[in-house]
Amino acid sequence: MTEASVVPRADATRAATATPRTLGPLLRQRLRRDRTQLILWIGGTAALALAGYPGVQQSYGDEQERAALLATVMANPVILLFRGLPSGASDDQMVVFLLLPWLLILAAMMSTFLAVRHTRGDEEDGRLELLSATPAGRWTPTIATVIHGAVANVVLGILVSIAFLANGAAIPGAVLVGASCTLVGLVFLGVGLTAAQLMATARGANSLSTWLLLGTFVLAGIGNALGTPSDDLTHLESSWLTWVSPFGWAENTRAFDADAWGPAVLLAVVAAALIASALVLQSRRDLGGSFVPERPGRAKAPATLASNLGLVVRLARGSIVGWVIGGLIVGLITTALGSAVNEIGSANPAVAAVLEKLGGGSDLQVGVIVVFFILLGILAACAGVQTIARARQDEAHGTAEIVRGASVPRVRWLGGYLVVALIAVALTVAAGVAGAALGSTSTGNGAALVREAAIAGAGQLLPAALFVGLTALVFVLMPRLTIPLGWTLVMLAASIALFGPLFGMDEKATKVSPFASAMAPTADGVELGGFWWIALAAVAVVTAALALMRGRELAGDG
Repeated sequence: MTEASVVPRADATRAATATPRTLGPLLRQRLRRDRTQLILWIGGTAALALAGYPGVQQSYGDEQERAALLATVMANPVILLFRGLPSGASDDQMVVFLLLPWLLILAAMMSTFLAVRHTRGDEEDGRLELLSATPAGRWTPTIATVIHGAVANVVLGILVSIAFLANGAAIPGAVLVGASCTLVGLVFLGVGLTAAQLMATARGANSLSTWLLLGTFVLAGIGNALGTPSDDLTHLESSWLTWVSPFGWAENTRAFDADAWGPAVLLAVVAAALIASALVLQSRRDLGGSFVPERPGRAKAPATLASNLGLVVRLARGSIVGWVIGGLIVGLITTALGSAVNEIGSANPAVAAVLEKLGGGSDLQVGVIVVFFILLGILAACAGVQTIARARQDEAHGTAEIVRGASVPRVRWLGGYLVVALIAVALTVAAGVAGAALGSTSTGNGAALVREAAIAGAGQLLPAALFVGLTALVFVLMPRLTIPLGWTLVMLAASIALFGPLFGMDEKATKVSPFASAMAPTADGVELGGFWWIALAAVAVVTAALALMRGRELAGDG
C-alpha cells in the first residue's frame, strides 16, 4: 500500500464536508457514463412487464383454464423453480406468477453491476485515487454511487408499475409490484457495494455478487417447490426456505391478492443494512485494500502460461466452471421433468398447447427438452460472451499491451480468446447433456430422453457460437461497446426465444432468435430449423472479426 493511497482521518472529514459541493458533478458523470446501459436495463424490464398481459390473455385463455394450469403446476413443483409464487388465477395474479421473478432478477443484476463498476472497478482502474486527491475525497464517490443506484431502481419500479396500470391492473397491486422490484434492486445494490469492499478486484466482486444473486434466486424457487398448495390449488404457501431469499420476500408480498407490505419493509431494512455495512467496511480499509486478499501466485509459472492461449485459459477458467455447473443443473432439471410431461398434457390441454408451441410443434416430452435446452444455449452463449468481454477488459486495463509486446500478433491474441470462448460454449452444452443423462436414470425411457437432449444440445452450439462471433466483431469495430452490446444481443435473443411464444408472437417472429431457430429433436426425427443460416452467420462473423483485427490498434479505456 502506497502512502498516497491512504486517506488520513482529517482528509476524510474534509471530504465529508465537501460532499454537497462535489456530489452534483459526480452524479452527472455517472449518468452520462451509464445512460446506454440504464436505458437497456430499465427499458427492457418495463417492456417485459408491459408484454405480460397480452401474453397471458392469448396463451392461457379464461380463468378456468388458468386455474387448471396452476393445479398442474402444484402437481409438478420443479416448474416452480423458474416461476413465482401462485396467488390466484386472475389476469393480474397470473402475470405476477409468470414474470415477477424475472423482473426482480433484472433489477438485481442491473444494481450489482452498477455498484461494482463505480466502486471497486473505478478503484482498480485508478480513478478513485485521483478523486481522493480532490475535495470529493473517498466518501463522495461512494455516496454518489448509492444515490445513482437508488434513482435507477426507483425509475425502474415506477415504469414497471406504469406498465401494469396501462393494462388495467389495480393500483395497490401495481404499486406493490413496482416497489418490490425497486427494493430487491436496492438489496442487491447493497450486495454489490459490500462485495466491492470485500474483494480485491472488480472481477471477484462481480463473481461474488452474481453467485449470491443466483443462489438466492434458486433458493426462492426451491422454497416454492417445497411449499404447501391450498385446497383449491390456486395458491401456495411457500416453505421456510423461501424466507432466506430476497426474491422470496418479494414474491410473498402477493400483489393483487393479499397486497402484503410486510415483506417489502423487510427488503427495505436489509437494503439499508447492506448499504450501511458497505460504508462501515470502507471506513476500515485503505484505498486499494480489501478484506479478502488475492491469493498469492506460484513461485514459478507453469509451462502453459508460456503461450497466449494458456494465459487466456488461466484467466477464464473460473467463470467457465461456473457456467458449466449451470449447464449441468439445467440438464438435470430437463429430464427430471420428463416423467411428468404426459401428466401435464392429459390434465390441461391449454398447457399442452403452450408447451408444444414453445417446442416448435413437437410432442410434449420433446417440447420440454427443447424449451430447457434453449436455456442451456443461452448459458453457453453467456459463457462465450464473458470470455470475449475479458479481452476488452484486458485491453482497457493495459495488460493486453504487455502480452502484445511479447511478439504476439493481433490476430493470434484475439484468436486465443475466441478459441477459449468456443471451448466454454462446448463444455457448457456438454455438461447440460451429461446432466440430462444423469437425470434420465430415474425415468422409464432414459435412452430416448438422452438422444433428444443430445440433439437439442448440438443444435444450441451454433447459436451460442454466433453470439461469440458477434461479440468479437463488436470488440474489433466498437471496442467500448463490447460489454454492453455483447450482453444486450444475447439478452434480446433470449427474451424472444423464451417469452415470445408465451406473449403471442407468431412463429416467424420467434424464429428471428437463433436460439429458437436452432436444430431440435422432434417426435419423428430432427428438425434442422435455421441450422444453415446460423452456421454461415457464425463462420462469417468469426472470420470477419479475425480479418479486421489485422488493422486494428489497441484501444484504451473510455
